[in-house]
Amino acid sequence: MIDDPEQTEKNITPLADCGQCQYQHSLLTEQRCRPGDACVVVESGRQIDRFFRNNPALAEQYIADDFWERRAIVVRYISQDKMLQLAQDPDEAVRRAVAYRMRVDDLHLLIADPDREVRITVADRLPVDQLELLLKDSDYYVRTYVARRIAPGRLFSLIRDVDRGVRMTVAERIPMESLPLMFSDTEPEIRRIVAKRMDPNSLSMMINDPDWVVRYEVAKRLPRSELSRLVNDSEDDIREVVEYRLSL
Repeated sequence: MIDDPEQTEKNITPLADCGQCQYQHSLLTEQRCRPGDACVVVESGRQIDRFFRNNPALAEQYIADDFWERRAIVVRYISQDKMLQLAQDPDEAVRRAVAYRMRVDDLHLLIADPDREVRITVADRLPVDQLELLLKDSDYYVRTYVARRIAPGRLFSLIRDVDRGVRMTVAERIPMESLPLMFSDTEPEIRRIVAKRMDPNSLSMMINDPDWVVRYEVAKRLPRSELSRLVNDSEDDIREVVEYRLSL
């Protein structure tokens, strides 16, 4: 037998006892709250949010509420000054909400937050000229966000980052004249990016790269005067590129 969806929803929707609620003779009678739909008492994010949508002026009263989700939701409805009180909230979900909505000028308060998602949000919103504050973050994903946004000329400290993904982003964005600093990276995927972007006049340093795809990229872009050094490469595809370019 298939359950009735409407009946199932009724069975699982949390309902408060309006007879015990402080708003029974005010908001309830004014239809500004409704059990099962817009209610601040039950532990239901959907109902709590609808309650504050109807009654945003009451949000500040719940800044120190015991239920973390109420505190996270009120972030959407309180002033920026009041929001600062939640920047050090014990629950990371609350601080994530704060990081997403707080003034950009206040984001420095969360740069050292213990939660990576909070710091990722900070890295995504922080002004570009302040991103260096996160260059040494302990989490690779935070550093990846920094590498994607920071000015290319400020990427030098990430050239030797321990994380492969961070270095790939660096290789894609660092100024061309700095690419030789990455020609010997341990990861072939990164060296391939370098070979594609590097000044052709500097590519000779990659002629003997152990990765054939790197050498293939080198063969396509190396100055014609240097191509003879790849004539006897062990890979057929590379020799074909060299022969074709020499025949032009």
